[in-house]
Amino acid sequence: MHNYVIPDSVKERVLRRKGKAISIDAFDTARTALVVIDMQNHFVAPGFPAEVPPARDIVPNINRIAKAVRDAGGTVIWVQTTANGALEYWGNHHKYGLRPEGVKRRLDSLAEHAEGFKLYPALEPADGDLRVKKIMFSALIPHSSNLRQQLTQRKIDTLLIVGTTTNVCCESTARDAMMLDYRVAMLSDACATRHDEEHAASLNNFQSFFGDVMTIDEAIARLPVGG
Repeated sequence: MHNYVIPDSVKERVLRRKGKAISIDAFDTARTALVVIDMQNHFVAPGFPAEVPPARDIVPNINRIAKAVRDAGGTVIWVQTTANGALEYWGNHHKYGLRPEGVKRRLDSLAEHAEGFKLYPALEPADGDLRVKKIMFSALIPHSSNLRQQLTQRKIDTLLIVGTTTNVCCESTARDAMMLDYRVAMLSDACATRHDEEHAASLNNFQSFFGDVMTIDEAIARLPVGG
């Protein structure tokens, strides 16, 4: 699942806009961060409220690219959705966008003491990695998280986006990053959503207008060290 192939129509549009298929030729890892979105039990583990089964398939790829970025001197950031502040800063979504039973299930599962909030256990974070908590789909809009401050402190200007779901929290964060003038790449084989059609549509739109789409092998080849 999620063996993404760039359609010819998208290739042609990208070439007309950028002049080449991928605009980032190499990563300055001192200024680059891998941003791992929502790889929590709530979204990944069997039986949890917002389970995305294909997200389990990308875990080895996320571990691989995280190690490669780390080894090259880049920053790895694990972004986790929290229930804390959700009703205060995102009240209309919970009041009008979800059924009452869905709101309770979501907030209970994403409470920071709950199993749903924790990273999926097969992931391999390292001690030096950063942890960021977000409230909304995008991690880069006001009141959602302190991700932008963390990036600014480290003079990071390039982001690699991975995680789940491709077409919601990953794309929302990636698009906002581009609008904030970061250079951004979504890694097609380290992002996942529930359906191939949604995965492809999200990546097609992102690379047509917002940034690069590449595989983890293409990203690793652009690091100063890596396999």
